[in-house]
Amino acid sequence: MDGMIDFLHHVEILSLLAQGELDIVLSILRKIQVDEGEIIFREGDKGSTLYIVLSGKISISIRLTDGREKEIAELTSGNFFGEMSIFENAPRSATCRTKEKSLLYVLHKNDFMKLIGEHPYIAIKIMYRMLNSTSQRLRGTGEFLSDMVLWGQRARKRAITDEMTGLYNRRFIEDTLQSYFVSSRERGKPLSLIMIDLDHFRQINETYTSKVGDQVITAVVDVFRKHVREKDIVARYGGDEFTIVLPDTDTDEAGNIAGSICSDVAELNILETLRGPIARITTSQGVAGFPRNGKSLKVLMEKADRALYRAKKQGRNRVVYAGEKS
Repeated sequence: MDGMIDFLHHVEILSLLAQGELDIVLSILRKIQVDEGEIIFREGDKGSTLYIVLSGKISISIRLTDGREKEIAELTSGNFFGEMSIFENAPRSATCRTKEKSLLYVLHKNDFMKLIGEHPYIAIKIMYRMLNSTSQRLRGTGEFLSDMVLWGQRARKRAITDEMTGLYNRRFIEDTLQSYFVSSRERGKPLSLIMIDLDHFRQINETYTSKVGDQVITAVVDVFRKHVREKDIVARYGGDEFTIVLPDTDTDEAGNIAGSICSDVAELNILETLRGPIARITTSQGVAGFPRNGKSLKVLMEKADRALYRAKKQGRNRVVYAGEKS
């Protein structure tokens, strides 16, 4: 059992799940063995199952407009395929066959729908990784644009992103932050949080209209994107509240990122030409990191939030570290 849980933890679509969540998923998977050269399903077939490769090699191919068959991917241990059949009643978009004797896990649509009903947070994590991986897999295929990618991008955005900014939303952060924390703890790696509020944002909205407020949000988000890395997670937690999750990052490095954001936001000149009582856009930021500031996610978030409060109390437009004295 422990060996299977360890394997599932390294399967991309399950990588955000914690130990207890993996136990739940394992309970609904069925194991099958498929001989070399066997077709698992053909393009156009009906289907209702997703497959995860434990061992062996799977070829995914599509039929081009001239009738030729083109291999678009070779899947090995830890990869998955057949995912769209558990979301909608669409025909299989490719042909999948074994290139060698293979061992597979099978997830049936009915079981996944039950998982959505009983454990929606687990299902959301799986869908996010699933749709992201599917898009990456098919991005390089010039002759073939799958409806799967188009559907997946729309579904992902609806479920986990803020419509105006394109950042991850509060639902995504609350649903996945524990997984990031557990992963850091299990790997012995640091994890840092930056909590950010825009200073005087309500007054900006009331003074200059919500349209200007939206422009301010968009400009600030552009600054975030300039300074975060691909592995970092940026979320709009509320109207003018943001959270940045920095995996494998200690508090010193996180503080440097926060400081750069703070400086660049303060240089934005959107409000200067409006000649109102607020001419500058500034941020208050609180930084906390594991393991330095807390050994649990709850403590880490509380300390980052307190540091943010102290940044406001000390005059705003600044970064405060957890543990710093007022």
